[in-house]
Amino acid sequence: MLTIRNERPEDFEQVETLTRKAFYNQYVPGCFEHYLVHIMRGHEDFVSELDFVLELDGKIVGNIMYTKAKLVDEQGQTKQVLTFGPICVDPAHQRKGYGKKLIQHSFERAKELGYDVVVIFGSPSNYVSSGFRSCKRYNVCMENGKFPAAMLVRELVPNALDGRRWFYYDSPVMAIDEEEAQKYDDTLEPIEKKQLPSQEEFYIMSHSFVED
Repeated sequence: MLTIRNERPEDFEQVETLTRKAFYNQYVPGCFEHYLVHIMRGHEDFVSELDFVLELDGKIVGNIMYTKAKLVDEQGQTKQVLTFGPICVDPAHQRKGYGKKLIQHSFERAKELGYDVVVIFGSPSNYVSSGFRSCKRYNVCMENGKFPAAMLVRELVPNALDGRRWFYYDSPVMAIDEEEAQKYDDTLEPIEKKQLPSQEEFYIMSHSFVED
């Protein structure tokens, strides 16, 4: 039996453990995503209404969290948008559509809250099936004017973006202090750090851009 509900305080430790398990050695040796989860909940940009866990037979096997972000056009007009992440599924239950279920459930709630655009960073192969498209197609770029291949945009409401040039800005909470993150990780049960092929794949994607 699958259930999606909001995270509760008694879930915090379990969700952080799950996040660490899902991300450790995936993108770099070790990971910092569980530390982000740990500090995100107390930040002003955290959207608690969009913090969901997925339970399978009463056990948490997935989680998605959102923070506010913003787009700024060339005239300085600001538009509030959302970004999600971390999103994780227990490695034993990946490739079963659970992540997509969390995404779709959160989209419906986000629309109810009045949000109309989500911007994320991730592998396109994981997210195009949920309606994400290249940021270039919506003229959404980074502050330096570049269009990262990993920056993806989803309109929750059709035509929410009108084609003008938008510059994307994350919440400050996303700027993780890696030294503090490592100190936090050191307080937890040790996991061996490894070099894996997925880390090179991540490096290539995270340093790739869509050209004009």
